[in-house]
Amino acid sequence: MQKQIKSALISVFYKDNLENIVKKLGEQGVTIYSTGGTQKFIEDQGVKCVAVEDLTAYPSILGGRVKTLHPKVFGGILARRENPQDLEQLKQYEIPEIDLVIVDLYPFEETVKNTSEEQAIIEKIDIGGVSLIRAAGKNFKDVVIVASKDQYADLENVLTANNGATTIEDRRKFAAKAFEVCAHYDVAISQYFLNNEPGDYFQVSVKEGQVNRYGENPHQRGVFYGDLNEVFNKLHGKELSFNNLVDVDAACQLIQEFTETTFAVIKHTNVCGIASRPTLSAAWEAALAGDKESAFGGVLVCNKAVDAQTAASINEIFFEILIAPSFDADALTILQGKKNRILLEQKQPVKSKYAYKNVLNGVLLQDVDNGNYKEWNDVGARPANAAEKADLEFANIVCKHLKSNAIALVKDKQLVGKGCGQTSRIDALRHAIEKSAQFNFDLKGAVMASDAFFPFNDCVSIAHEAGITAVIQPGGSVRDNDSIEFTKANNMVMVMTGMRHFRH
Repeated sequence: MQKQIKSALISVFYKDNLENIVKKLGEQGVTIYSTGGTQKFIEDQGVKCVAVEDLTAYPSILGGRVKTLHPKVFGGILARRENPQDLEQLKQYEIPEIDLVIVDLYPFEETVKNTSEEQAIIEKIDIGGVSLIRAAGKNFKDVVIVASKDQYADLENVLTANNGATTIEDRRKFAAKAFEVCAHYDVAISQYFLNNEPGDYFQVSVKEGQVNRYGENPHQRGVFYGDLNEVFNKLHGKELSFNNLVDVDAACQLIQEFTETTFAVIKHTNVCGIASRPTLSAAWEAALAGDKESAFGGVLVCNKAVDAQTAASINEIFFEILIAPSFDADALTILQGKKNRILLEQKQPVKSKYAYKNVLNGVLLQDVDNGNYKEWNDVGARPANAAEKADLEFANIVCKHLKSNAIALVKDKQLVGKGCGQTSRIDALRHAIEKSAQFNFDLKGAVMASDAFFPFNDCVSIAHEAGITAVIQPGGSVRDNDSIEFTKANNMVMVMTGMRHFRH
């Protein structure tokens, strides 16, 4: 059922790209009601406008807090056109029907980003706008509601195509968007008052949905909600896929734990190579050496500017994505030689406070694992020397970023073997040792990190046999002493951190 727009209420904060709509409404003979700055804008387009104050016989009061909250406005929006009693009351109280409402909301989120002054933030909590949006959305059978400048183009197309008439499908679509806008706005306000801590309801609202080519697999739909431009400048390459985004997040979470020049390779969210060295080129070579097979098609990440020497070396292998804080001009020239290769310049760290998982028709929420160790408790045969301590700290961070059950073997700040995602910690260690042998690493003097405790001394025994001299683990098993006694008997270092790092 089509309805002709004969009257409109327009009151907006953002007036960009509104000119064509205002002029088209004027051409179509639509009566326009407006307020303040919007009224002046409309009149500046040469279009007649009725002040809301003239309709309500009340001025804008309380410093602009109350402008449209009046029965003559809301009655005209909420009246059911098929209801004789509603129409009689409109006539009785001289209330005009309003067929189109164009309003937006005060920029609350932008204000929160730009100031900490509470009064300025509070004043950007919109009251009238939200009320108008909800009223018009509720009466979508008769009223068109446009609640965001993002919909101006859609409205202009409808007005042009149907000469100012709308279908019920049009109005329902605009209403759905309007309630989305209100819901997002309310979540932002609630989170401000909660200081971004969890409340009684699980509330997350993120704009800027970006449809991926597909999800994890081609038969799955995928959408990313967030603003990648806040974190990256994309300098080259195709669009990031669902799986790319998951790996990029894992890479960024890992690399921001290191201050020394470090390069890492990520595959399916697991670290398959990482090293810290005095130069980026050396760090890259050492990271790649950790697992040259797995690096194929991986995500690369570093924490220093990519120079030409490093770029030339990287360019020799196939990879999906390279993330760096910056790229030298000549390095970019080298790396942009392949059109699909994605190059991301990271502008700021990933600042996630919470991690979420959907399970059992619900949502699990937890703090992001920002810790590394609670204590440094030497319980083995001797304290770690300086080199061992540096490697143990390095290994502990790497292990934290591997899927459980996880083991990381490190030597000279280079990952030389890893086992991840295993159902047995022994299997994880065996896999790590096999990987180190595959790439000809000598484990004599290497260190081992485990994401969780050892319930028996089997892992430390296997590690000792492989040449590993130092172990870091959280401790907490009722049989911790079995592993401790083994290290004491075999001149091994064992550090207990008191902090587990499961990653499922």
